[in-house]
Amino acid sequence: MKRDATGRAAAPTFDQIRRRAYELWERNHQPMGFEIEFWLMAEKELRAERDRAAKAEATEAGDPPPPQQA
Repeated sequence: MKRDATGRAAAPTFDQIRRRAYELWERNHQPMGFEIEFWLMAEKELRAERDRAAKAEATEAGDPPPPQQA
């Protein structure tokens, strides 16, 4: 897992968010006018996946969990 300068898992990239938003849009029958909503949902999902993976990684290594983001 990529990490930023603080040691936290890196944020999702623009391309990762774009691909996830497109997948969500397709799964929801391609509604028009909801670009921002799908973008935000994609970003939220990817961040949650990243956080779960970081917690699991820390648990396996016996490290304390990473700090929570607001």
